[in-house]
Parts: sequence; C-alpha cells; structure tokens
Amino acid sequence: VQLQASGGGLMQAGGSLRLSCAVSGSGFSFNFAYWYRQASGKQRDMIALITSDNTTTYADSVKGRFTISRDIAKNTVYLQMNSLKPEDTAVYYCHAGVTDSSQIPKSYWGQGTLVTVSS
Repeated sequence: VQLQASGGGLMQAGGSLRLSCAVSGSGFSFNFAYWYRQASGKQRDMIALITSDNTTTYADSVKGRFTISRDIAKNTVYLQMNSLKPEDTAVYYCHAGVTDSSQIPKSYWGQGTLVTVSS
C-alpha cells in the first residue's frame, strides 16, 4: 500500500485549496485516515480524521474551515481547506490505516505536500 499526497501550493489568505491522498494497492480495506500538518520548526499535529463509517473529527484550529472526506471508488481521501490563514502554512501529511489481505492492521504515511498561505 502506498499513499500519494497532492494538491499543495501557494494561496492567498482567504482562499481555498483541496488536498488529495490517493491510497494505492490491492487487497486492503480502509480503516481510517488522518491529515496532519507540520509547520517549520514545530511538531506534527493532527488536524482531521475520517473513519471507515465516515465519522470525522477536527482540531479546533481548523474546525469550520476544513473538511475531510473520502471517495471510496477512487480510494482517495480529501482535505478541503477554505478560509485559509497564514498560520495554515505547513507541510501536510496523510496517514492511513488499513487491514491487509492477511487481516493485519497496518498504517502508512504519505510523502507530504507543502501549503503556503500568504497574507
């Protein structure tokens, strides 16, 4: 299983971006996916979670502005980011948990995608 994150870029404050995390592989079932972010010099923080029953959880810092979702057919998890602020500038990572064909739970990280929000 591999995760490929994309969609980052440069955006002005108040704008929107949508990040994608494509989960590739075979013989697995989806358990959960997180989006984390890590600003320069800071720790990596969880900002959004979606579970297999589409329950979502958000960090207070993004609640009401960001939306996590998934497309089952495309094995892709999205993070819609609206009303972006300069403090949203960070490298964004997806982290997904699956159960593989041997019924073993495993988790994986994507490579990160940089989001820069200018004021």
